[in-house]
Amino acid sequence: MKAKMRFSLKAGERIFINGAVLTVSQKVTLSLLNEARFLLESHVLQVTEATTPMRQLYFVAQSILINPQDAEKVMSAFRKLYDSILLITTDEPAREALCRAGDLVEADRIFEALKVIRTLFEPDAISVATPPEAVQAA
Repeated sequence: MKAKMRFSLKAGERIFINGAVLTVSQKVTLSLLNEARFLLESHVLQVTEATTPMRQLYFVAQSILINPQDAEKVMSAFRKLYDSILLITTDEPAREALCRAGDLVEADRIFEALKVIRTLFEPDAISVATPPEAVQAA
């Protein structure tokens, strides 16, 4: 059987597969032989990092992937946040990417949606207000 997905993990690195959290004690290469929902630790956004609307949307979408048993509840939160962000997004390329991500989530293609949402992090970060102490230091 040919591997559908192959990747390497370093010692101590975690991977989330179908709602389970796995960690490895030494460097290892894994091959997934069938369809599985997975997320590498390096792609997991911590709640403290969800500081902008796009990062919050990513966090909610990743929760659907990491905790499939709660997917139905989390999906309603995703839809509310998605609709709110879509309402205030005026940049046309960003709107198109956001719509594509929403369609992917609705089609249960969460991993692909996360990749699209990650592309929206940079413009989102630019719109964050500069902290007052940074203005005073300038």
